[in-house]
Amino acid sequence: MIEPDYVKLKEIKPVFAGYIREAQSLLRRSPVPDEEAVHDIRVLMKKSRAVMKLIGSQIDKETFEREYATYREVGRLMCSWREDSVYRKTLKLLKKKRPQLFLLLKDNEKLESLMKKPEPVSQPPGDIENNLKKIEDLLNKTGYRIRFQSMDNLDPKQLLEQMDKSYNIVVGKYLTSRNYTKPENLHEFRKKTKDFLYQLYFFRSLNLTTVKALEKKLDSLTQNLGKYNDLAQLVVTLGYKYSGKRKSPALDELILTIREEQDKYLSRVWPVAYKIFSPGKNLINLLGFRILMI
Repeated sequence: MIEPDYVKLKEIKPVFAGYIREAQSLLRRSPVPDEEAVHDIRVLMKKSRAVMKLIGSQIDKETFEREYATYREVGRLMCSWREDSVYRKTLKLLKKKRPQLFLLLKDNEKLESLMKKPEPVSQPPGDIENNLKKIEDLLNKTGYRIRFQSMDNLDPKQLLEQMDKSYNIVVGKYLTSRNYTKPENLHEFRKKTKDFLYQLYFFRSLNLTTVKALEKKLDSLTQNLGKYNDLAQLVVTLGYKYSGKRKSPALDELILTIREEQDKYLSRVWPVAYKIFSPGKNLINLLGFRILMI
């Protein structure tokens, strides 16, 4: 069987515009976006930023900076909504594993506040309503601009070069976080891996089976890093800093439980990350391209 010598990459503009339309649809689904909608809109904004990085060398600087800032701002405006629900879910899971421990912590006001589920509302409070209007306006404007943004003549070889840059950025973040395992390093590693994952989608046609298998591994890796980060942020939010003085043995025990969970998630990250991002590997061999004509 003769292998094709030409492969067409997935068109970027229809997918890109679809991200914005989907975000608008999720935003309009109810007066106040639920936890799932907030999560999905934030993911769509991350995907949109990854697209901008992928095509950034082929569009003017002003367009890149304006659209990238738009997607970042939408995510920022929704950040606190997402954090509250994540902390609550995380603590509920920990409580299920350690119910007796949480009985000892029942007088911890910060903990109780984080675990309290907000009352359902038919209309958003004033600050949330203002942010919703800002978000809707940002999405409407970027959606309109995308309609007239030319993406018909994107050079696929430049796109692949940008993918290679994204891959090498992740390799650097992997090495940093592996050698210096700090929450901030792991957070950066996760963010850059997500960029790479979302950009990879447009290259599926080059080797469908291999690319989809890699996407699955990267998705699992970023989810585990995300759970690690959620726990790290929870510790910060609880205001816990070990000083050598045992002021609250129960709280110390809760933090140790959190650390054990973090260790579990990292144990799932490192073997996968090594196979994908270890020194000596390169993008073309990783994706299994033998003849690249795009």
